[in-house]
Amino acid sequence: MIQKRSIGMCIVLSIITCGIYGLYWLVVLTDDANRMVEDAQNETSGGMALLFTIITCNIYGLYWMYKQGEKIDRIKAARGIPSSNSGILYLILGFFGLSIVSYALMQNELNNIA
Repeated sequence: MIQKRSIGMCIVLSIITCGIYGLYWLVVLTDDANRMVEDAQNETSGGMALLFTIITCNIYGLYWMYKQGEKIDRIKAARGIPSSNSGILYLILGFFGLSIVSYALMQNELNNIA
């Protein structure tokens, strides 16, 4: 269904490319979560999420982190996996400049669900 990605490799590539791979990672995280959610017809695509994040100077990126957490919780609930309110955690980490940690946590959740 989705490709499992190595979190360590994604972090290293994000650092080596000065964040450019992090932008790609945002796109694939969004698209992978959209593929896994049951009602994905109104979900924002990865490319649009990246565009909105760039246009709004990362304000949309913070909103995206919160909504991505809610989406992952919906996916987990649909599969009978206990979920928590991880959107708040992702938002707080992103607010304090630790977006890469949020991405890693999201990727871990998607890898575990897949």
